[in-house]
Amino acid sequence: MLTILGFAMIATFLVLIMMKKMSPIAALVLIPALFCVFVGKGAHLGDYVIDGVSSLAPTAAMLMFAIVYFGVMIDVGLFDPIVRAILKFCKADPMRVVVGTALLAALVSLDGDGSTTFMITVSAMYPLYKRLKMSLVVMTGVAAMANGVMNTLPWGGPTARAATALKVDATDIFVPMIPALAVGLVAVVVLAYVLGLRERRRVGTLTLDEALVREPETETVLVGAGAGAGAVSGGSGARTGADRGAAGGSGEAADGDAGSGGASGDGFQGLDPNRPTLRPKLYWFNALLTVALLTAMIMELLPIPVLFLLGAALALTVNFPHIPDQKARIAAHADNVLNVSGMVFAAAVFTGVLTGTGMVDHMANWLVDTIPDGMGPQMGLVTGLLSLPLTYFMSNDGFYFGVLPVLAEAGQAHGVSTLEIARASIVGQPLHMSSPLVPAVYVLVGMAKVEFGDHTRFVVKWAVLTSLVILAAGILFGII
Repeated sequence: MLTILGFAMIATFLVLIMMKKMSPIAALVLIPALFCVFVGKGAHLGDYVIDGVSSLAPTAAMLMFAIVYFGVMIDVGLFDPIVRAILKFCKADPMRVVVGTALLAALVSLDGDGSTTFMITVSAMYPLYKRLKMSLVVMTGVAAMANGVMNTLPWGGPTARAATALKVDATDIFVPMIPALAVGLVAVVVLAYVLGLRERRRVGTLTLDEALVREPETETVLVGAGAGAGAVSGGSGARTGADRGAAGGSGEAADGDAGSGGASGDGFQGLDPNRPTLRPKLYWFNALLTVALLTAMIMELLPIPVLFLLGAALALTVNFPHIPDQKARIAAHADNVLNVSGMVFAAAVFTGVLTGTGMVDHMANWLVDTIPDGMGPQMGLVTGLLSLPLTYFMSNDGFYFGVLPVLAEAGQAHGVSTLEIARASIVGQPLHMSSPLVPAVYVLVGMAKVEFGDHTRFVVKWAVLTSLVILAAGILFGII
């Protein structure tokens, strides 16, 4: 019964948000609460929610201060040269812009943190997509898939979890998988090329000078980016006809807000050389501070929430020494902070109920039990295929610490090594990074002003294809 209710709860959530019948925050809270009552454990709802919130509180804190930090870096102009360089490389060609999105997301993903990757990628690419009137769900989809492939790095999370759960060396999992993961990354770039060609046919190609022409628009680029003090955009608002529909007609991209609240109103504000928040004399300080912060993250010198807390405080103090200016910058980014942190805590209700009621365990056991005996020698393939839906509908912790040991034990009984099972378990990460249970995806869609349902409709099929390419490459190369 718990198995059926668990799948029903997840399906209800996805259907409602994809049909835009409920907002993600409302659905993440109300649907699990309702199913908790159906299960007969409504009296324990409070305990489940508190447990879920406690587990995600560090993530919420990290996102809050990371948004402030990177928001300040956008305000002071740290990423302006990146935007200009990418524009010159892309030559205002939609195909090159989409490919550039994939390459930038993959490069930045080397730090191992999805939220950081999405903040930097959206900061650099959003103005290009807006000026060229390209579909924003193409940007979010390509960035999520590129980050998903790179998320398999030993310090990215999944590989380390698999190694810990199965008591093997993370290097033994990752290094042999490099050829298959490289094929997956190439697949993302090829897909970006194809989607870029679609966008080129849809919107045409501008010259560089045409792309840089300042035209009045009603949307802001990023919350607070290039805006005056206190400029904040609200919730998702009006959409323009040029931005409706992803490539291939797979969804709509939210354009942002009708009204810039004190911003210059230009769709290419990231290049505005006259915005009052620029700090050109502090450019190298900000660049070195960001490099130091990312290095400290990779080396795990301190917990990531602590690093971003210290970084945000230092960035605000040095770039805006006057308290009113600091308050204005915080207020400018408060909308993003509230939306993302609120989404994380709402997701805590969902995960708390799934875990607390035992739905996750029953779902995992049911899936494992349904594997035919004849598939035993193919447990590597089975694990790879199961990693797609399981890492999408479950947290990485739930899958790697709850399900993977069971799959590994079943594999060993049929002569399949634990390392093969571990390698197969990471192929679903391109899809996992767009899961509604991954906090970073809300940073991506929030900063890009894309509806989560639109992003989901667009990305799922392509992410599944990318994951299957990695799995096929792993089998072909004899890795899995």
